[in-house]
Amino acid sequence: MARTSTYLNFPRATEEVFSFYKSVFQTEYSCDILRFKDAPPVDGAPPLAEEDKDLIMHVTLPITGGHYLMGTDAPESMGFNINMGNNVYINLQPDTRVETKRLFDALAEGGQVSMELQDMFWGDYYGSLTDKYGIQWMFNCAEKA
Repeated sequence: MARTSTYLNFPRATEEVFSFYKSVFQTEYSCDILRFKDAPPVDGAPPLAEEDKDLIMHVTLPITGGHYLMGTDAPESMGFNINMGNNVYINLQPDTRVETKRLFDALAEGGQVSMELQDMFWGDYYGSLTDKYGIQWMFNCAEKA
């Protein structure tokens, strides 16, 4: 079945980030976490640095509505140059206002709220924030008060 997921890259914080999201969404990883040390060596590539072996190569976490967050560590030592930008939002559409408020409050902890949850002209209960890891979230709940 087709699905949409959001993939997040962090220099060296993927394990911390996904542990936080796992606690917020109260779900379990959909498969074992794959670490760089689990991958076979690539011919012609330099050996993996000892400090990079336990970094996350891939993690998948179901969140709401069949959506999955996926992520990887992308450290500079492997040639990555991560710039935390403002071009990705994850839009959540929980079924209830109670769940919307719970998720909003948990993700806002240590982050920055850009718009508090409120009834909007299009009819949804809406709010937005940037979490403590720089990821931007929007919330749209169609349940009426």
